Amino acid sequence: MSSSQDQTTTPVTTLEQDLRNTTADRSKVAPGEIAVGVVIGRASEYFDFFVFGIASVLVFPYVFFPFLGRLEGMLAAFIIFSFAFLARPFGTALFMTIQRHWGRGVKLTVALFMLGTATVGMALLPTYDTLGVWTILLLALFRILQGFALGGSWDGLPSLLALNAPRHRRSWYAMLGQLGAPIGFLVAAALFLYLVLSLSSEDFLGWGWRYPFFVAFAINVVALFARLRLVVTDEYTRALEEGELEPIGTREMLRRQGYNIFIGSFAALASYALFHMVTIFPLSWISFNESQSIHDVLGVQLAGAVLAVFGTIASGWIADRIGKRTTVALLACLIGVFALFTPMLLDGSAIQQDAFILIGFALLGVSYGQAAGTVTTNFERRFRYTGAALTSDFAWLFGAAFAPLVALGLSANFGLAYVSVYLLSGVVCTLLALRINKSLESGD
Repeated sequence: MSSSQDQTTTPVTTLEQDLRNTTADRSKVAPGEIAVGVVIGRASEYFDFFVFGIASVLVFPYVFFPFLGRLEGMLAAFIIFSFAFLARPFGTALFMTIQRHWGRGVKLTVALFMLGTATVGMALLPTYDTLGVWTILLLALFRILQGFALGGSWDGLPSLLALNAPRHRRSWYAMLGQLGAPIGFLVAAALFLYLVLSLSSEDFLGWGWRYPFFVAFAINVVALFARLRLVVTDEYTRALEEGELEPIGTREMLRRQGYNIFIGSFAALASYALFHMVTIFPLSWISFNESQSIHDVLGVQLAGAVLAVFGTIASGWIADRIGKRTTVALLACLIGVFALFTPMLLDGSAIQQDAFILIGFALLGVSYGQAAGTVTTNFERRFRYTGAALTSDFAWLFGAAFAPLVALGLSANFGLAYVSVYLLSGVVCTLLALRINKSLESGD
C-alpha cells in the first residue's frame, strides 16, 4: 500500500489491537461468522426501538402524559418516538468522524454505551406526577440520544457480508441483517406480554414497564462484544484500507453520491412505511378503540413476528432466483393491494383485525428482507460504507419515523382510509425510485 494511503488509514486503538491479537490466527472471516454478528447487532438495536414503541402505547400516555386524554397521550408519545429517526443521520455523521480519528472499536463502543445509557435512563425516569414537565424533556433527550447512538452503531458488517458472500447467494446473506427486525420485535413483544399477564395494571404502570429497558442494556453489552470481535479483525481492517468500506465524510458523501442515497431511500419506502403499520400502529388503534384486550393483540403480533421471520428468510431464496429489485417491486405491488383492504380489516371484528396483523407481518418479512441495499451497488466502492448507513437512515426517516403518529392521528379524526393512502404513497415512491434507478443504469 502506498504511503499516501497509509496516512489516511483509520488509527488503531489499544482496544482494537488487543482484540485483533485474539483473532490473528484466522486468515479469513467466514460469511457465517459475519452473519452471526449482523443478526445479533441488528436484533439488539431493534429491541431497543420496539421497547420504546410498545411503551409509547401501553405506558407513556399514563406515566408521562396523564394530563392528556388517551389519544392525545399516545400522539404525544409518538412525537417523541420520531425524534430518534430525526437524530439518526446526525449520529451517523458524528460517529463517522469519530471513526476516522479514533478507530472503529472506539466508535462502536461509544455508540452502544450511549444507546444503553439512554435506554437505562428512560427506565429510571420519575413519573410526571413526581417531576412534572422535566421528565418529558428528559424522555425526549434520551430518545434523541438513542437516535444518535443508532446512527453511530453502524459497523459495516452488512457491507462486509455482501463482499464475502458467494455471488449467487448474495440476496440470501443480505436478508440476514434484516432478520434482526422481526427477532427484536418478537423478544420485545414477548417480554411486554409476559409483564401484562403477570402483573396487575397498577404494578405494571408503577414499576413493571421499566424492566424491558434494563433488559435492553444487558442485550446491548452482549451485542457490543459480539460485534467488536469481528469489526477489529485484520480481514475487516484490510477491507477498509483497500477502499471497500471507507468512512467517508457525510458532506463529501452527499455531494458526490447524494442522488444514490435518496434513490435508495425511496426504493425501500413501501417496506419501511409498512413496518410500523403492522407493529406499533395496530396496537395503538386497537387500544384506543378497546376492540380487543392488549394481551390478545400482543399474542397475535407474536405470531405475526414469527411469520415475518420466515418471510424474511424466504425473501433471500426468492431474490436469489428472480432478483432483488424484482422482489422489492413485486412486494410493493402486493403491499398496495393490502393497503386497499386496510380500512375493512382494521375497522372490522377481532378476527379481521388479527388478519390485518398476520398478513401485514408476512408481507413485511418478505419485503423488508430485501429492502436494504436495493441500489447499494450503484455507489462507488469507497462510498458504500457511509452510503449504506445514510441510505438506511433516510429510509427510516422518510418511511417510518412519523408512521404511527400520522396513521393514528388521521385515522382517529378522519377515518382509516388515510392509512391506505399512507401505504399507497410508499408503494408509488418505491416503484418510481426503482424505475429511475433502472433508467440511470441503462443510460436512458
